[in-house]
Amino acid sequence: MSIHSHFLILLLALLSLGSYTIRGQGHGFYIKEASVDDLHTAFLQNKLTSRQLVEFYLGEIFRLSPLLHGVIEVNPDALYQADKADRERKAKSPVSRSVLHGIPILLKDNIGTKDKLNTTAGSFALLKSVVPRDAGVVMKLRKAGAIILGKASLSEWANFRSLNAPPGWSARGGQGLNPYVLSATPCGSSSGSAISVAANLVAVSLGTETDGSILCPASFNSVVGIKPTVGLTSRAGVVPVSPRQDTIGPICRTVLDAVQVLDAIVGFDYNDAEATREASKYIPYGGYKQFLKPYGLKGKRLGIVRNPFFTTGSGAALTQAFAHHFYTLRQEGAVLVDDLEIANIDVILNATSSGEATALLAEFKLSLNSYLKDLVASPVRSLADVIAFNQKFSDLEMIKEFGQDIFLAAQATNGIGDVEKKALSNLARLTRDGFEKLMIENKLDALVTPGADVAPVLAIGGFPGISVPAGYDYKGVPFGICFGGLKGSEPKLIEIAYGFEQATKIRKPPSFKP
Repeated sequence: MSIHSHFLILLLALLSLGSYTIRGQGHGFYIKEASVDDLHTAFLQNKLTSRQLVEFYLGEIFRLSPLLHGVIEVNPDALYQADKADRERKAKSPVSRSVLHGIPILLKDNIGTKDKLNTTAGSFALLKSVVPRDAGVVMKLRKAGAIILGKASLSEWANFRSLNAPPGWSARGGQGLNPYVLSATPCGSSSGSAISVAANLVAVSLGTETDGSILCPASFNSVVGIKPTVGLTSRAGVVPVSPRQDTIGPICRTVLDAVQVLDAIVGFDYNDAEATREASKYIPYGGYKQFLKPYGLKGKRLGIVRNPFFTTGSGAALTQAFAHHFYTLRQEGAVLVDDLEIANIDVILNATSSGEATALLAEFKLSLNSYLKDLVASPVRSLADVIAFNQKFSDLEMIKEFGQDIFLAAQATNGIGDVEKKALSNLARLTRDGFEKLMIENKLDALVTPGADVAPVLAIGGFPGISVPAGYDYKGVPFGICFGGLKGSEPKLIEIAYGFEQATKIRKPPSFKP
């Protein structure tokens, strides 16, 4: 269902309001930039209803989506879900105590929902496909009382169709734009999730990452992205790239909001049993919110690897900003361990040399074929079918412009053979002798890097990372700071990220510069 067909009348009514302030029982409440806690409090104080909140966000989506292309579809049942949440709150039902109760959330369009929304990874090939059930993370969000507002745009097939397609582009969603500087990249593949949160089309969203797909758009859109340890969040019901690297995480405007969403989506899922059982040992008793401490940086050992992260293409604004950030981190009680090196970093950052590309191609074919086979209904049942669909509808899918070279390379693979096993073994060795050795030998709590340049280091080992807004270049394009750690180190990373955010408070709303 398209955005435009459902809520045209609602759009006209809302645009005529032209205000961010909701008035209820004589109180004014300003929705723009409001955090989850602000919204939750406003609900409890009768300053806001979930219906008013959903109506506001739908109005903003209609107003800004033609420009930003951050949202592919809105949920025709969103207002129904909002009314239900308002009734539950009035009746003081137990679910209404959840902090996400009645809060709208956008999901990246590769995260499955068993409702009136499509799940297409941005491709027309999956339009009208029917998933067997909600994705594991969606089940948990519904249980927490969240409202599924719609599907965010993305780089088509999570940026795994073609080397030539621009970040943030999909056939169904069009080209997503960065709300800070419209001509700048929004990065991908969770582009729409980051764009929408940054531009106040929603308070919170979910993205997915195989290698950089949460951390990079978070950095470029001046929002907070948490890439969890692989398996901490269920991947069941999500269009896959690689079960070895895929992870699902929140993209929000603040560390607090991201942590509250993380708390709701982590944990065991029968449909992703092996990975979620293994990672559930990392989940702290009492959840992650307890690590939002005002002095979270005190005593933390933070590693700095200058080569290549602070040498190649770092602009003057970034270099200057990070010099100041290092000073701030020290002032807040962190111990900075400088001039470190990750063994074979040049190999790790080159997907062909490391073996990452070889492994991902074979894993993608196997896992996508399995996902497509499990669908209740679908126009395509295999990667070969998707390739054929793209050739048949080449204008729609812009095959002439962008091609499908990654798809063709993946289709040419034949399971996990000797070549793939060698690649996997090399990735394990690079991780053991590189990032793990660096962290353990230097007793580090986190590695600090600019933007999302460190993404492959974290990706190949299944490690977590958090991106927090860190500044803007001379054109106004945002950049983030990334804190990466070993598996299960989310509690420490949250303390560090929150400490940094509270000490700097860098994020500002988008400027929509050309």
